[in-house]
Amino acid sequence: MNAEASLLGGGRAHDDQSLEGTLLRELSEVVPDLRIEDVKPYAVEAATSIDGLNVAVRVFAGRWRGNPDRLALHEGVLLRWFPPDELDRLRLGPATRDLIRRHAAENPPGDRSAAAPPVWDGGSRVVLNGIGVHLHLEDAEGRVLLGLRHPDSKYAGDTWHYLAGRCEQESALACLVREAWEEAGLVIDPADAELAHVVHVVDAPGSLPLMQLVFRARRWEGTPEVREPDKCLTWQWWPRHELPDRIVSYTSTAITAISEGRPYSQMGW
Repeated sequence: MNAEASLLGGGRAHDDQSLEGTLLRELSEVVPDLRIEDVKPYAVEAATSIDGLNVAVRVFAGRWRGNPDRLALHEGVLLRWFPPDELDRLRLGPATRDLIRRHAAENPPGDRSAAAPPVWDGGSRVVLNGIGVHLHLEDAEGRVLLGLRHPDSKYAGDTWHYLAGRCEQESALACLVREAWEEAGLVIDPADAELAHVVHVVDAPGSLPLMQLVFRARRWEGTPEVREPDKCLTWQWWPRHELPDRIVSYTSTAITAISEGRPYSQMGW
């Protein structure tokens, strides 16, 4: 059974001097090393208690610059960052999902005052790079499989891209296998996949650097099908020298580099 996701928090104790004090106490008990910045009241939400009573829940918003893997979690299973457009993949209450999306809509990434800070390694100035995993498939004619991203996609809408995803609490190969099945119904044996290229990307000044790993699968089972229509509209095989005009730039770079036998490239530095 999958664990249910939720926001950090808890109930007020008799010794708490304020609701903010309750929040800070709960955080110190659940994740002692978590230090939240700019904690401010955000909303009051209605909830139902285990006794069936309607109760008001004060929701706070704050900022944190850390890596959840480095925190000692005293309650729960694990902590992870999730972008709002991936919330449907979690077992999350509808009210909590709506709350998070409302906050994200009110604080878009373009708003410098509200944008999430870069992720740092503890208190040092070492930037933790994000890891992306991509699938490079070629058919018998040497054509490459690409997907047309939904126009409303948060990243690269209405643009052709590899089958791809971000690593969660898993290995890169496990992520590749999972994404191939979830996005396109393809079954890949990890033993049939090999690292073909790495692109080190900075999409925009000040953004988190991404290490994009491109794996080539020599064999697979299944025919590409659209399984996540909110992300991908169609799959299509493209000749390597006749790629679409609207293609993610580092995808095009990786395809060219793989055809030339180059293992590494970088963009945006």
